[in-house]
Amino acid sequence: MGKRIWIPWAIMALQVVAILLFTRGFLLTRTELPFYSNCSDVSQSPCSYSVPETQNRNDTVDPNQQRCWSKPAVGRLVIIVFDALRFDFVAPSTFFQESKPWMDKLKLVQDMAARNASTARIFKAIADPPTTSLQRLKGLTTGGLPTFIDVGNSFGAPAIVEDNLIHQLAKNGKRVVMMGDDTWTQLFPRHFEKSFPYPSFNVRDLDTVDNGCIEHLLPFLYQEDWDVLIAHFLGVDHAGHIFGVDSMQMIEKLEQYNNVLLKVVEALERQSAPGGLHENTLLLVMGDHGQTVNGDHGGGSSEEVETSLFAVSFKNPPSSIPSEFDTSSCELDLDGRNICASSIQQLDFAVTISALLGIPFPFGSIGRVNPQLYALGVGTWNFEDGVGNSQNQSKLEQWMLNYANVLCTNSWQVKRYIDIYSASSVIGFSHEDLLHIADMYAKAEERWSLTTKKVLSHEKESHNELLPALKRQINLYSDFLASVAELARSKWTEFNLKMMGAGLGIMLISLLVHFLAIKKVKEEYGFSFTSSGDSGISFSLIFSCFMVVMRACSFLSNSFILEEGKVACFLLATTGLIKMRYSIMKKKMILEALVFLLLITICRFTIEVGLSKLAPSSEIINAYLSWMLRITAGFPVWNIVAEVIPAVSLILLAFLLRKAITGSSSEGIWKYIIMGTNISYILIAMHWASESNIFNLAEVLKGIGRNYIPRLIYAIGFGQLLLLAFNQLFNKGTSSDCSKVLYIKTVAMFSAWSSTLILLLGKQGPWIALAFVIGGYCIMRLDNIELDAKDGGSWNTMLDPIPVTQWSLFAVCLFFCTGHWCAFDGLRYGAAFIGFDDFILVPQAILLTMDTFGFSLILPIFGLPFLVARLGQTEKGKKFVLTRLSLVYMIYGLIMATSVTATIICVTMHRRHLMVWGLFAPKFVFDVAGLILTDILVCLASHYYFSQVEDDALQDPFTKDNALQDLFTKK
Repeated sequence: MGKRIWIPWAIMALQVVAILLFTRGFLLTRTELPFYSNCSDVSQSPCSYSVPETQNRNDTVDPNQQRCWSKPAVGRLVIIVFDALRFDFVAPSTFFQESKPWMDKLKLVQDMAARNASTARIFKAIADPPTTSLQRLKGLTTGGLPTFIDVGNSFGAPAIVEDNLIHQLAKNGKRVVMMGDDTWTQLFPRHFEKSFPYPSFNVRDLDTVDNGCIEHLLPFLYQEDWDVLIAHFLGVDHAGHIFGVDSMQMIEKLEQYNNVLLKVVEALERQSAPGGLHENTLLLVMGDHGQTVNGDHGGGSSEEVETSLFAVSFKNPPSSIPSEFDTSSCELDLDGRNICASSIQQLDFAVTISALLGIPFPFGSIGRVNPQLYALGVGTWNFEDGVGNSQNQSKLEQWMLNYANVLCTNSWQVKRYIDIYSASSVIGFSHEDLLHIADMYAKAEERWSLTTKKVLSHEKESHNELLPALKRQINLYSDFLASVAELARSKWTEFNLKMMGAGLGIMLISLLVHFLAIKKVKEEYGFSFTSSGDSGISFSLIFSCFMVVMRACSFLSNSFILEEGKVACFLLATTGLIKMRYSIMKKKMILEALVFLLLITICRFTIEVGLSKLAPSSEIINAYLSWMLRITAGFPVWNIVAEVIPAVSLILLAFLLRKAITGSSSEGIWKYIIMGTNISYILIAMHWASESNIFNLAEVLKGIGRNYIPRLIYAIGFGQLLLLAFNQLFNKGTSSDCSKVLYIKTVAMFSAWSSTLILLLGKQGPWIALAFVIGGYCIMRLDNIELDAKDGGSWNTMLDPIPVTQWSLFAVCLFFCTGHWCAFDGLRYGAAFIGFDDFILVPQAILLTMDTFGFSLILPIFGLPFLVARLGQTEKGKKFVLTRLSLVYMIYGLIMATSVTATIICVTMHRRHLMVWGLFAPKFVFDVAGLILTDILVCLASHYYFSQVEDDALQDPFTKDNALQDLFTKK
């Protein structure tokens, strides 16, 4: 009858349910209301100057009606988005403490800002994290705050269903043309008059999207069949991901963009004369987010949230806005010219553009019309309305009245949204918060009624008081809008504490089940955590629990989460010192203990280098890199050595694997598995040679090496796994040595996975693989320290939890050694495109998962049998191989689950922490994804290892009872 292992599956089911419940309560998006703003809505507002009395109150736009919520101030709009445009790409280098090679490349922007500050203005645009393109485009167009869970949609953007700028443009008769990043067409599938999308996910492709934008952008500037033109370039973002900001590819891209802007501005200026096509056109050059020096983004660091916006109007405004509303800071550039840069929140973008184009503001927008960007629209300096008298008003008073008018509508719209949101949402804002913002709005509305009376009055002295009254009015509205934005940022996420509590409770139950399963197996078969075989609590158990608890407690601190790799390395070194003490006392395996401590030291340095991506200004790393560059420049042979050493490491790794197999077995499929791995290693070396500048290969060979060789390596690895699965299903051969069976199958599994993982990691792959092999060997050998002949056979029932704890800590160290960290900007997206030029979701997702968790989960879990496979074999010990292996897996799973439970408790406690979305939530996502993957891999490994070993064990004449079978199998 069929048999199946059920304990790992049952534990996985509990943990998946717990994670789903907790995630549903913690990573909720804000409620997206199904309401849309219409032109007629503003008639309900107190803003008497927003709509003339003759306003058509139908929801549809009257083609003869010139204004809706505000008077259009701009005729046409050109938006050029340079993805990941850092602020220091645009602002002069004199704005910063140190000049960098990538600065001052967009010369045109600085020239225009210096030549006429009243028509061309540089802004530092502040984005809200997470800073991925999907969230930023969604935030820019809806005027709302992004939510963390949307990060998961970054590789498959769903259409935006809530009200947004693009929807309002299309609804109100504005013809929108888009070209570039295809994310726009995914977010707004039916809103564009014309669109020219290009695939955006191949970060190795720097030019396809940009060339497509250039091809369509310039011709459209001479056409009349559009009102809003959007061109989204991706070269800078991709260059950052692959090469980093400080690279020649980045500088070349910025210089290319400068040339594109020269042609765009030339075309617009040529047609900006009175009566020209672009007489009243506004040009916006902007980024959606920034990026770190290493090209990463997604988090909330200043480099990631600070991007640029450059606005150009081709008409001079008649005056300048009051200094109270000007946030500019000015510096002299390298040519001695005065250049000013203002500040704007990206939250304000949608509502400001809506006000300039005269369309309704998006229903869910909580931004404020930015005064400096609004003032660039020349139409905002002329006040015309069905009531009032503008003849006696100065241009500044007319602009102030227009702006106060727009802020009145803006504040009314935000207040309406907050009221409806609070009534519709399950939780919404607290009663005290609603009372506070309602009071602020009431005071502003009361002041507005007094201000309008002054405007309607024809008395001269009233006009003398108009400007101060308008300033007070604008300040009241601005304070109200700022208060709403601050409240939303602090309390926007609706945490469902009941679901979070239920998820945490089920997670704790799964830990209890895990513990009871371990306890039952240990007691039923007489296993002990002490060498004497008694049932007491051993030092090893206490020490292992202490290590696990210490790591779990470290998650309470955001600083320790940032330094998680170093914490794991420190704890691993502590366990190494304990083993060193045993080695010295027993006077054996001292070399293994020393090698293990040396390996940990190397891992510590490697983690430091990996973390330097988070701190690119590290003086140590910069000095080290410059020293290495000087050496390689002075001695070209070092370049050759750098290319050859990884290949030599591959040869050493292949030799070790072949020796491991041939030393135990040369029969069956095992030799074919090793043969396939050796072929893959040769192909990896060929792939590296095809990408090297030293080996001058033909272009055809480079093309083959770039794509076809990686695919062949993937195919060989997949074939090896299929061969192992086939052998598992159909090979019913038995062995008298269960330990030998486990050992061979573990080596074969490592061989099948290693080639693909090494390829994805690049030239650091062989080093990480060797570190894994050496570290695993040392842990395995040091587990034998306490096995003394004088103990007789009692060691067969002893299980030391320290090696399992070391194995889990070593896996964490390898995660950080490979350059990863628990953040979305810690993902190596380029690895997903090794062997592929185009974005295909499933293969890229699999490759990215393997690159991220290959050496930290996949290999460690399939490699766990090493801890029981080479302990030696006695007749009595053979009976307990299956039990020992299952206990090792359960202990390892319990350690992982305990760490994730600690993460869940920490994010629950810190759900209102300033860094919840920038640090704690990414940590939570990585940990729960790792736990689910761990559960799946443990279940697969159980089927792979336990089946044949169980068959062998059941044939053991010493195995008379079926309790072990009853515990782990179900008929």
